[in-house]
Amino acid sequence: MLVLASQSPRRRELLTQAGYTFEVRPAHIDEDPRAGEDPIDYVVRLAREKAEAVFQELSAGAMEQVKETLSSLVVLGADTTVVVDGALLAKPADAADAARMLRLLSGRTHQVITGVALATAEGTEAGAEVTAVSFLSLSDEEIEAYVASGEPMDKAGAYAIQGRAAKWIPRIEGCYFNVVGLPLARVDRMLASLKPR
Repeated sequence: MLVLASQSPRRRELLTQAGYTFEVRPAHIDEDPRAGEDPIDYVVRLAREKAEAVFQELSAGAMEQVKETLSSLVVLGADTTVVVDGALLAKPADAADAARMLRLLSGRTHQVITGVALATAEGTEAGAEVTAVSFLSLSDEEIEAYVASGEPMDKAGAYAIQGRAAKWIPRIEGCYFNVVGLPLARVDRMLASLKPR
């Protein structure tokens, strides 16, 4: 049984699109970065903590007849951040913060990093995917209108590549789905490696 330890609608849509059957059980953990923490280490740690928290929650609540199925339980945790000039851009706190982030990204290339982790009865496997995203230069008017649309507010880096911001992204290097929120090819390889050979 696959469980997604995330409330992200984008991750749900991507897993569904890829043909997975899964349940959703959001994890509730502290997502603050640690002092001096490397961006890749940060997202991998959060993905691992999310997956392990939900796995432990499901394991602790399992009755005896359900415990037999724990051997087939796989919990997928993921966390995405945007990095520019070494700074992490998580979800914006408000409209002003979203505008600040978009000004930072304007006319530049940044990195989108997603940590993914699979927690099972045998342990946890985790890794990260990195995609470089180039932005066109944005005017103050474009930024203001985009922020007013509400789209940036629950997105790392204050934009959605699959939404209105698509028109400002002339190129990416790496996995497109990683920028949406879940690197499907990496997740599929990780899940495939769990199956008995």
